[in-house]
Amino acid sequence: MPRIRILEKGVFDCFESGLTDASGEPVNAEVSAVVWDGRRLVMASDKSVPGEARSPVFAMDCIDGRPQHDTIAYYTADLIRNAEKYEDFALTANGTHVIATTGFDRVDSQSAGLHHYNRLLVWPVDRPDLPRLAGESVDNGVRSSVDLRRDLGTALGAPYYKIEGLAAIPGREGGDDRLLFGVREVGVDHENFDYVCRVVAVPYRVDDDELVFTGEFEVVYDFDPSQWAGIRFDVGLSSLEYDPENRGLYLLTSFEVEDDDGAECVGAYLWWIALDDFAARRDPAPVQAQAGHVFEFANKAEGVAVLGGGRLLVVYDPDRDMTLEAEHPRDSRAPHEAPYTLLAVA
Repeated sequence: MPRIRILEKGVFDCFESGLTDASGEPVNAEVSAVVWDGRRLVMASDKSVPGEARSPVFAMDCIDGRPQHDTIAYYTADLIRNAEKYEDFALTANGTHVIATTGFDRVDSQSAGLHHYNRLLVWPVDRPDLPRLAGESVDNGVRSSVDLRRDLGTALGAPYYKIEGLAAIPGREGGDDRLLFGVREVGVDHENFDYVCRVVAVPYRVDDDELVFTGEFEVVYDFDPSQWAGIRFDVGLSSLEYDPENRGLYLLTSFEVEDDDGAECVGAYLWWIALDDFAARRDPAPVQAQAGHVFEFANKAEGVAVLGGGRLLVVYDPDRDMTLEAEHPRDSRAPHEAPYTLLAVA
């Protein structure tokens, strides 16, 4: 089983201190997605960031694995800036494009009012000003990927689901590369669902910067984390990340529960599986701490980026909680700051 060592815990700025929304409330950084595009970290908050020159999607340099927030650049193309609830990013298997997904868990069959929550976007790593929608449709002037809900729902066999993971992996035996959607929730509706760790795959190509699906959507992976000793709570999938150096996948699972006293308890676990084992539907291995026990994050981890050289960057969506875990060098964060953990994997 892989083992990890914490190199550093810190925070970085997602926008300037004191930024407020239209109602005068402080804007809160809730980072839910991250990917290393080969040159920069690309991240997203799952809440809107007001201002024409700002966006919930932004990039920054990374030195020795540490985000450099003084180099922040916002991705302000309308399709990117106006999407709602980003959940994960992926780098195409050939490294040329970034793919971004929202949760696809909110839809109104009577109007286009929630279509912004249903977008699958792709753009060249060096041209975020040229995003394209996958499966694009236009409804009352709103551009979205809402029609992909039909393909995802058919594969999952359920009317309600929530996408929180995204990864792209090489094709098998010379076939097209595959896009993997990590599914966190499946059920009847947003109030009646089960937490799951399920993956839907579809083959794809990128032609003239457009993401084209070349086959059917199908469930290719499903596992039950509760069978592992050390997994204390029911968890759902919160991120996927492909590691090209080691030809495997990292899976991030998180929990949000109440303890015996009614207090909210959040955390996460990281898993690893080689591509051959993934194809054979074998179970992943939970990543362990150096002491040999399953490593549990003390916050709601929602994104993991493979930086290369055996290093991972994990980002968190702490909602509106300003406190940081006991092992963090600071007691609390400001609303404009997001926590991160830099890890070494052996």
